[in-house]
Amino acid sequence: MALVKKPHYQIAGKNEPLEVLARGVEILHEPLLNKGTGFKLEERDALGLRGLVPPKVVSLEEQVTRVLENYNKKTDPLEKSIFLTALHDRNATLFYRVLIDNLMEMTPIVYTPVVGAACQNFGHIYRRNSGMYISLHDKGHIRDMFDNWTSDDIDIIVVSDGSRILGLGDLGANGMGIPIGKLALYVAGGGIFPCKTLPILIDTGTNNQELLDDPLYLGINQKRCADDEYYELIDEFVNAVQDRWPEALIQWEDFTNNHAFPLLNKYRDQVLCFNDDIQGTGAVALSGLLGGMRMKNEKLSDQRIVFYGAGSAAVGIADMIVAGMMEESGISDSEARERFWLLDSKGLVVKNGPGPLQDHKVHYARDEKHIDNLLDVVQTVKPTILVGVSGQGQAFSEAIITAMCEHVDEPIIFALSNPTSKSECTAEQAYQWTKGKAIFASGSPFDPVRLKGKIYVPGQGNNMFIFPGVGLGAALCKSKKVTDSMFYAAAKTLAELVTEEELALRTVYPDLRKIRKISAMIATQVIEMAFQEDLAQIERPKNISKFVKSKMYDPAYPDYVAAE
Repeated sequence: MALVKKPHYQIAGKNEPLEVLARGVEILHEPLLNKGTGFKLEERDALGLRGLVPPKVVSLEEQVTRVLENYNKKTDPLEKSIFLTALHDRNATLFYRVLIDNLMEMTPIVYTPVVGAACQNFGHIYRRNSGMYISLHDKGHIRDMFDNWTSDDIDIIVVSDGSRILGLGDLGANGMGIPIGKLALYVAGGGIFPCKTLPILIDTGTNNQELLDDPLYLGINQKRCADDEYYELIDEFVNAVQDRWPEALIQWEDFTNNHAFPLLNKYRDQVLCFNDDIQGTGAVALSGLLGGMRMKNEKLSDQRIVFYGAGSAAVGIADMIVAGMMEESGISDSEARERFWLLDSKGLVVKNGPGPLQDHKVHYARDEKHIDNLLDVVQTVKPTILVGVSGQGQAFSEAIITAMCEHVDEPIIFALSNPTSKSECTAEQAYQWTKGKAIFASGSPFDPVRLKGKIYVPGQGNNMFIFPGVGLGAALCKSKKVTDSMFYAAAKTLAELVTEEELALRTVYPDLRKIRKISAMIATQVIEMAFQEDLAQIERPKNISKFVKSKMYDPAYPDYVAAE
């Protein structure tokens, strides 16, 4: 019989009752223990719950029906988000059952695009704590603070400093909505146990004056600190995590470019960590392009690729595609990079362009004349692939898309910026302007498009296809680090899961409703790669696929008995 303190998790593959130390109201107020009306009569007697809940014993399925009835009465997306957050804070098992069973509808509410609005309004809709906050005022105390978190067993930490939330910019402490939402997807899509997740927000101030002037803003009220103080705080954070939860994976999320690359480069070989905006985005975009190559029956290395945007997402995607080209055709790194043209706010990234060249752009700087606008670049380069990671809504005009069609029959157009309002173009625009010939994907979801009697299903380049499986695999095998080869394996696995029927609908990603199967397969390949690279710290399972599936959380109520 397993002894369970707060919080708890149901041991995968085990059916014995769980002993609970908490009693009465304390259980009802702990979302990882609470069943609400689902407590059986004998549990109510044993745990001091008789009279504290209505007398009828209600099944999890009946509870789901009640939740959906109330959820569907909400018409505003942000109100739906608030409703689901309240459910999560009350009964985590019920929340994850509802989310997993309604993934297509609720993922955009729990994460992008609605999480953007939730972050913007975070201080105004805040109800109950989820996760931990580390501010500049906590320097020298972080390790002690971590003892305040009751779980000794953490698999995944998602951490942000709120400096670059989606395409919305600096939201300071309001950015906590991102780690919370990302970890909900880890649980629903990757089968990580809820009590083994920890969202963290590192608050080093904000340069968003609107937030500083908001009396309901919950972060420290000052401008962002200088880099030396910033990196000292981050270093203390990483060291404290290593001491408190040495096997936890750290996922860096929504950091500005000037910090994202240095942090990844500093820690990627020291601790188990990755940056989803750089590596996860790169893998999911590469997978979509591999699907596009299947549609066109072409090679990745024969493409000419223009990126509108040259930040962490752009470079992460480009680096992953370079790896794909090298794997596919055996060309060199430098030869692969010759097939890329990146634009930043000043125009084409070139070696002798206006202003200093940031480090992360150096490898993609062209030795040619500077061009200051996207249309002229498209007309000059004649790209076969156009990738938008600019955060600039409607940046892909009809003139730009039409110019692409002048030199390629089936242009690949990936408008990947989030949330929806920041997408470089809509799916409908891409299909209409190309007369249905575009292979389109976006960062936020778009509805299917009907054009001249044909249905087009736009793919969503959702990082949820990649990061839950990568995190699950790395955590289960206790990998020493996460490597780019693991992400490349994840991208190839995802691309191979797109069916011929899906390709016929012009979609380059599989059905998101299969995400748990997808995550299990990706985790299996990540573990295989960890053993190949001598990074795994467990005994090799006889059947890795079965091992992964046996360790995945599935929300169901365990039976409780009172501890002696």
